[in-house]
Amino acid sequence: MKFYDCATAPSPRRVRIFAAEKGIELPTVQVDLRAGEHFGEAFRAVNPTCTVPVLELDDGTSIYESVAVCRYLEAAHPEPPLMGSSPAEQGVVAMWDHRIEVEGFQAAAEMFRNTARGMQGHALPGPDPVDQIPELAERGRMRVGRFFETLEARLEGREFVTGANFTAADITALVAVDFIHRLKVEPPDSCGNVRRWHEAVSARPSATA
Repeated sequence: MKFYDCATAPSPRRVRIFAAEKGIELPTVQVDLRAGEHFGEAFRAVNPTCTVPVLELDDGTSIYESVAVCRYLEAAHPEPPLMGSSPAEQGVVAMWDHRIEVEGFQAAAEMFRNTARGMQGHALPGPDPVDQIPELAERGRMRVGRFFETLEARLEGREFVTGANFTAADITALVAVDFIHRLKVEPPDSCGNVRRWHEAVSARPSATA
């Protein structure tokens, strides 16, 4: 088994934190995104979408997309459960993990990919050239503001996003908030719940994975 990673990219960090919470050590191959290694023929043979992370199994099966890799790890290593135990918990975790990815993580990516010099011609992930649209960066900034409002309301009276237990939804939210921080945007002062939660989850050993 091989885990194709990039230490500076937010998407594979979701898997690293997930694996650390499970106590799983993944044999890792670093992919140099800045040098365009993910567009080379060798990596395309592993993942034709030219993105990380990828988990390549011993039989040659490639699983890409962060959530898909985490689902595999959850099935292979059920304890501790990070995607819910009961059907209801699993549904709630999946719902909030998806909302946070769309409303927070993808909003930050919209800002980053439409402004960063290194993303010129790559405003969307994948092998095909896509031009930057500055107006989408502004839309992303607006969406990030709404994301903080949503997360603040959700964390009212809750230790973690889905309740008393740390789950995959918290991992996605942590990576999203840290990604947004890299874009020089912080939760507003009114988001006391977000700041309290972020301090707590950032102190977990897995957060440094």
